[in-house]
Amino acid sequence: MTQNSWTDLERRIVSCRKCPRLVEWRERAGREKRRAYRAETYWAKPVPGFGDRAARVLAVGLAPGAHGSNRTGRMFTGDASGSFLYPALHRAGFADRPDSTAKGDGLLLSGLFITAVCRCAPPDNKPDPEEIRNCLPYLEEEIRRLEDLRVFVALGKIAFDTLVRLLAEPRGRFGPGDTFSGRAPVFAHGVRWEIPGPPGAAPRRLIASYHPSRQNTQTGRLTRAMFSRIWRAAGRLAER
Repeated sequence: MTQNSWTDLERRIVSCRKCPRLVEWRERAGREKRRAYRAETYWAKPVPGFGDRAARVLAVGLAPGAHGSNRTGRMFTGDASGSFLYPALHRAGFADRPDSTAKGDGLLLSGLFITAVCRCAPPDNKPDPEEIRNCLPYLEEEIRRLEDLRVFVALGKIAFDTLVRLLAEPRGRFGPGDTFSGRAPVFAHGVRWEIPGPPGAAPRRLIASYHPSRQNTQTGRLTRAMFSRIWRAAGRLAER
């Protein structure tokens, strides 16, 4: 894909106003701000994906945080989720440094592109079904443009279920040892689903992980070791 095609997609994402509730919420967060960020100018717009456009691995989260990505303008940047994610990516060789502080800080991703189901910060981190539907065309376009993808990492159940609907049903099938129920996989940390590729192409894999939210990391539901295993597996599968 050309640079112009990516620029056009990012422009359409950033200018999107399809969901009145989300537009109001993201802009209000940008005006009212959190005390620690009073001196900062919030991004307060939809957040496009970012990373290596030759990526073999795509990470998909839920949505920007009101005072994280909605403030910085870059996925998983400026909040606790990013502070847990980027060290794991650095350990696995996907990021050139263990932290992501601001858009334009020089962070480089290698072999990985990061995006989300929804591009606007939702109240209580809960987009409604219509808002998810409105945003899905942007995720689908990113996937089409990332022509070398081999592995999808879903960060959380909503991302996992969304990717199952977009990529796998009804073509997906389960490999040995994979967890499943009926025709579709059940979300659980570490579940993998094989997705047949185009004729003559190798199959791709969908890997599920708990979201690196503070709710999961501070309770021990998601540990550093658990998360590191996800990214090591993604790296291995991407090289097959």
